[in-house]
Amino acid sequence: MSKKPVKSPKKEVQTTGHSWDGIEEYNNPLPRWWLWTFYICVIWGVGYSVLYPAWPLINGATPGLLGHSTRADVAADIARFEAANAPIVEKLVSTELTEIANDPELINYTRNAGAAVFRTWCVQCHGSGAAGNPGGYPNLLDNDWLWGGDVETIHTTITHGIRNTDDPDARYSAMPAFGRDELLEPAQIAQVVQHVRAISGQEHDAALAADGAVVFEENCASCHMEDGTGDRTQGAPNLTDAIWLYGGDVATLTETVTNARFGVMPNWGGEFGRLTEAEVRAVALYVHSLGGGE
Repeated sequence: MSKKPVKSPKKEVQTTGHSWDGIEEYNNPLPRWWLWTFYICVIWGVGYSVLYPAWPLINGATPGLLGHSTRADVAADIARFEAANAPIVEKLVSTELTEIANDPELINYTRNAGAAVFRTWCVQCHGSGAAGNPGGYPNLLDNDWLWGGDVETIHTTITHGIRNTDDPDARYSAMPAFGRDELLEPAQIAQVVQHVRAISGQEHDAALAADGAVVFEENCASCHMEDGTGDRTQGAPNLTDAIWLYGGDVATLTETVTNARFGVMPNWGGEFGRLTEAEVRAVALYVHSLGGGE
């Protein structure tokens, strides 16, 4: 008759001594595979810290024994692509702006390069689709241009900017603050606002608009022309269409006439700008190709 094997008594697992609402935690050892994985990660981390840049310092980081630099890698890639593009960039700079579109290879490169420049530097104000934003950021898709929409004029605007203090050749014009500087009475401002709404085809008070026509002729026609169609040489907008940089409702027009507007665009090219001549040309051609270029 065989004997049943005697089972060794089960060892009682000790607890950690912690108790939460009567619930105690067993002090089970960690699995071996977990411990070895943890040790390997620690060793790898120490080795990485020694070999590669890792610990931040006041003016940089520890360089690591291998001297690796992701910044240097990026700089090398940029230099490689600049060297590869150097011939066509030189061609872009040396070709007349109006002739670039006649070279299929050059215009293809230019529009792609210009789109990249636009996405980097211009979308913050003009929007990702170049449709502009409220508050003085023009739509670049239509054919309503404050300073002109041919490619050479666009190039000049991008190069020197508008009303900035960094470039002495920046386009500059200033609208008087007719109300703030007490050049017009509030009643006259109300009249000229109704006149502007009348010539732009909006609902208006006919009696006030008739009086406003006189105010407009005496105070506004020198920039906006007698018929209100504007003057691009001064950056004076056309007031007879439905396109408004700040808005064409009564309240906004009243604010514009009272306190004036003074939009500023940075100078992107030239001696004082952030972009190279090739980048300015590329983005000028890109903007011109969006649909509103003349």
